[in-house]
Amino acid sequence: MVARGLARSPRRARRLTLPPLRLLIADDHRLIVEGIKRSVEASGDIEVVAETQNGALVLPLIRRSNPDLVLLDLRMPGMDGLTVLEQIKREHPNVKVVILSASSDQKVIRTALSKGAAAYVIKSVNPADLASTLRQVVDGNVFHPSGPEPVGDRSAADAAGLTEREVAILNALARGLSNQAIGKELFVAEQTVKFHLTNIYRKLNAANRTEAVRLAYQRGIVDNPMYDD
Repeated sequence: MVARGLARSPRRARRLTLPPLRLLIADDHRLIVEGIKRSVEASGDIEVVAETQNGALVLPLIRRSNPDLVLLDLRMPGMDGLTVLEQIKREHPNVKVVILSASSDQKVIRTALSKGAAAYVIKSVNPADLASTLRQVVDGNVFHPSGPEPVGDRSAADAAGLTEREVAILNALARGLSNQAIGKELFVAEQTVKFHLTNIYRKLNAANRTEAVRLAYQRGIVDNPMYDD
């Protein structure tokens, strides 16, 4: 018999052992800010300590609220996101910055990462995945949508709730790549690949990588799987 309360989920255990992640949100659209707040606060281990729609207010808010992480839009009134990013890294080098943008331009992504962004997240990210993504960034893993473009049926991927990064990983799996090889190809830590695989298995209701690729192939999400049962 298992005593009540002894078995805890990993998320529950994390809440008991780690303080909440302190987050500052900077985005020029009020609706986006409210949506992010609802999404991340539902996780239970992220606290939104400040928010602004003006780039010029980000630095003063960091000084007052002492966040662990800033979620920063690129297009901001008062001061653009890249300029804000440079100032944050110069004055508060221990504060991590995640760029949240609608742009998937690889040049823009590389510029943001070169200026010190810990991650670059496209605004099409599944809201249910955002909190976990931010926590992974703080834990030392880097998320950014570089690497090969996903192939297959995007509408089928959307129906399954898969992000562009998850589809890219599925395509890499279909080519028989290991977690380590996928990490090198997509410029992310191997632990980050494992994190995404966990989400992929959940969304596809798959038990392992072979079944995930097979189900993705059947739905038209990936092409020419190596694993064809």
